[in-house]
Amino acid sequence: MRVSSSVFASLCLVFEICGIALFLRGFFPVPIKSSFSTKNRLSDFPAEPLTGSAPNSTKIPSPLFKKVVIVLIDALREDFVFGPSGNRFMTYTRHVIERGSSHSFVAKARAPTVTMPRIKALTTGSIPGFIDVVMNLNSPALLEDNFIWQAKTAGKKIIFYGDDTWVRLFPKHFMEFDGTTSFFVSDYTEVDNNVTRHLDSTLKRDDWDILILHYLGLDHIGHISGPHSSLVGPKLLEMDDILKKIHASLIARETEGSLPNLLVLCGDHGMSETGSHGGSSEPEINTPLVLISPAFKRKAGWEKPGTLEQVDLAPTLALALGLPISQNSVGRLIPAVFEETSLRDQLRYFHLNGFQLSALLRDSTPDYHKEDGYEQFRVAEKSHGNWMKLYMEGNTSEVLLNMGKKVLKQYLEALKAMSSALSRQLGKYDMYSMIVGMIFIIQVLLLLLLAMPEALSGQARVDLPVASALLSLPFYLLCLLFSSVHVLVCTSAGGSCYFCSLPWALVFSAIVFSSALLCTLVVMATRRLPTASKSPVKTSGSDWALSELDALLLIGTVGHTLSLGASSFVEEEHQTWYFLLNTLCLAVFQDVCRKYFREKRSGNYGADDSPLLPSNKGKEESSSQETSLFSPVAELGVSAGSEKWLALATPLLTLACCRLLRSLNQTGVQWAHLPDLGHWLNSAEHKVVLSLLSVVALILIFILVQRHCSLVSKIALALGLLGVYSYRAAVGNVLFPWQHSGRAVSKGTVEARFVYIFVLGILFTGAKDLLRSLVASTDGRLKSRGLWEVYSGMVLLVALLFRAHNLPTLACCLFVQTIMAQFIWKKLHYDAAQTTIMHYWFGQAFFFFQGNSNNIATVDISVGFVGLESYVEAPAIFLTAFSTYAGPLLWACHLVCYLSSERDRGTVALGHGSYCLALLRSVPAVAYAVLVTALRYHLFIWSVFSPKLLYEAMHTLVTAAVCLFFTFMDHDRSSRP
Repeated sequence: MRVSSSVFASLCLVFEICGIALFLRGFFPVPIKSSFSTKNRLSDFPAEPLTGSAPNSTKIPSPLFKKVVIVLIDALREDFVFGPSGNRFMTYTRHVIERGSSHSFVAKARAPTVTMPRIKALTTGSIPGFIDVVMNLNSPALLEDNFIWQAKTAGKKIIFYGDDTWVRLFPKHFMEFDGTTSFFVSDYTEVDNNVTRHLDSTLKRDDWDILILHYLGLDHIGHISGPHSSLVGPKLLEMDDILKKIHASLIARETEGSLPNLLVLCGDHGMSETGSHGGSSEPEINTPLVLISPAFKRKAGWEKPGTLEQVDLAPTLALALGLPISQNSVGRLIPAVFEETSLRDQLRYFHLNGFQLSALLRDSTPDYHKEDGYEQFRVAEKSHGNWMKLYMEGNTSEVLLNMGKKVLKQYLEALKAMSSALSRQLGKYDMYSMIVGMIFIIQVLLLLLLAMPEALSGQARVDLPVASALLSLPFYLLCLLFSSVHVLVCTSAGGSCYFCSLPWALVFSAIVFSSALLCTLVVMATRRLPTASKSPVKTSGSDWALSELDALLLIGTVGHTLSLGASSFVEEEHQTWYFLLNTLCLAVFQDVCRKYFREKRSGNYGADDSPLLPSNKGKEESSSQETSLFSPVAELGVSAGSEKWLALATPLLTLACCRLLRSLNQTGVQWAHLPDLGHWLNSAEHKVVLSLLSVVALILIFILVQRHCSLVSKIALALGLLGVYSYRAAVGNVLFPWQHSGRAVSKGTVEARFVYIFVLGILFTGAKDLLRSLVASTDGRLKSRGLWEVYSGMVLLVALLFRAHNLPTLACCLFVQTIMAQFIWKKLHYDAAQTTIMHYWFGQAFFFFQGNSNNIATVDISVGFVGLESYVEAPAIFLTAFSTYAGPLLWACHLVCYLSSERDRGTVALGHGSYCLALLRSVPAVAYAVLVTALRYHLFIWSVFSPKLLYEAMHTLVTAAVCLFFTFMDHDRSSRP
């Protein structure tokens, strides 16, 4: 069966998407949840354990508190309360902690430390998964059992003010609410004033039971300027005054004989040293938890806060208000809250907590009876029954008291063990679905690789031996084998499996497809063997010779892929790219020396070093006499003799730029907290230095980018870069020479929108040139200029989004691209495959030069609101993603522009045949990386890091498949008459 390249690539893309979807369905952890769809109710409370047949009348524990006020301060780190900042700014809160009736703890939040998952953890007691990071952008209603639903069902009246994430999670649960947008991080004043303005009137009322206040200003300050900003202190003072007002009101409204009130101060997550959050560093997961109530003993002095899990608050508040514990809660009761109650009540509370945890463990773990915590709970429950028998008989001896304390200790140990066992199941992965999805990906990728010679030939058609594969005996044997394996896995799997839950007809279709595809691969591979009688594409063995640079690119790419099998290399991946980039510069330096010195002595100066591409000597001689629009050397009037020394200096200048950028932004996990040049520049006393550096960087950006643009685009670029500096001055990052020191800092909305106008104008000009080049297909220079203008528009947008201290990063990126393109890739005649891999390496390195890492906390979400007055989801997501991946995007765009302009000039490839050979040169590297990666991942399929390993394998496979897809599509279009 013969199909065109575009149809073949489209079919492969569809199957790739199906495989990716199946893989991702199994990759995201399945949260621990009860299989029961109903929620816990008061009638579900078990009776107190009692040995014998005597009746038990105390089934429902009485509430401990009348009203509860929860003050949740977003991104409140524990050192903001318990550290020096608390002593300085939160004086009243520290006084209550040290001398008042309170209990204080360090509550540890689990990653991902993002608002919506943390709210779910606080209200349900469960541990959300990383899929909730994506859902955080548009939080759906929370349907599982939670503290808010239980309180509303019990008739509690709840009022909420603050982050509107609560309103989306709990619709129709609040008697009164006022939500504020949490994503507009440029606002750290009004977002809190909107909460506080309701406070006075609400505290005077008596028609509510639970008041929840979620303040966002501190989190926004962290995103804007970090935890050490001068804005943090005043915000903590503001929060301290609010806590003082609430505490005084609760004390004043308490009456004798009524239940006491409870004030809870907590944070949903902490804040990293860069001001962001989402990861698992200590500043991000350590949050303060302060419980204030007259029911507690008054402190005699400062005591070091204890440590507990953030999920422990949900069951504690539930039982303290006489509510059932949420069905999926893995938290434990906080003993200090119940220590003033009678021993019988304490045992009752911990028995209820143990009963709920044991039910969840029994429902989610097949071998629950083998868990130590479950057996300990059964023993404690039996001892509790014996104690109750003596208690009901009226025994008041010391033996009864000691026995009760022993039972209480048994309960605490059982709760700890069961909670740990349930928390460990957070990382459950559907390994079978992941493996099946990865098999589909590998098969389709191998099919693309085997079909590549035919797809990129002159006919642009692929001959698929589908008929011979379907009529072969191995096809039916493979169908039988795969069906047997599927039945075996699905009947013996202990946990849930998504692929096993699919309809049998769909599963059988997938098995038939996989078997047919495997047979097709064997037939196509047999045709490619040298001994085959017929071969559609004949290649010479000498064409596949690898140079030293090829070996470096191959070993570096494969080595990086294998390095991701260790968590330490994932955390510090930037070190791998820095090493590879430095090694590449040294290898290029060797090639430059060989070209300009050794070959000059041998009389071969200027020969083409590429063993794959035909010599371009004739074209170079003819083109050298033309004035090129794309040659900065021609513009600068550099002589041919000087080019040799400039080429020799290029790798060294690149090394110097990389070393400077490494010092600019500290990244990774282990040493991210260390000070760097960026911290020094952003300090208030060095604002003049930062301003001068920004001016120099913007001027250099204009010089490097404008040479490819038309006159209109040059003017727009100059005005746009001036607007970038004006925006940074408006928000207070840099200074204007005529700016008054007392000028108020604004949001810079007008200046940012001014830049957006020029970005859109440049992009429109470039798109217009591209459309004109499609009409006049022979005008390659017009197409090339259009691509470069689109690229310059992207550069201007990046300059606007980058923080002021990162503008030198953008300037260095453009500088390295310019000198490498002029003196290395073109002069040394590197082919398309080599240039592509180099661009990929540089793009990955510049991703980390920006200050990014594999930690989600390094994502700067404040750039999503540059030029916006309010939160608008689509542009906010686009700007944040564009800024985060600016490095790889700019290098990828530069690759397209460079290959297009150089191919039109005939210095990279001669027609489709040579371009095809250049692409084929990268096939061994891709194939070898895929095979070694797949072998590595399957050998360690059941190891601790197997999900991460499989995910990195998927990244490699999908990247290669997508590259081949667009190659086939482009070649098919260009081959048509």
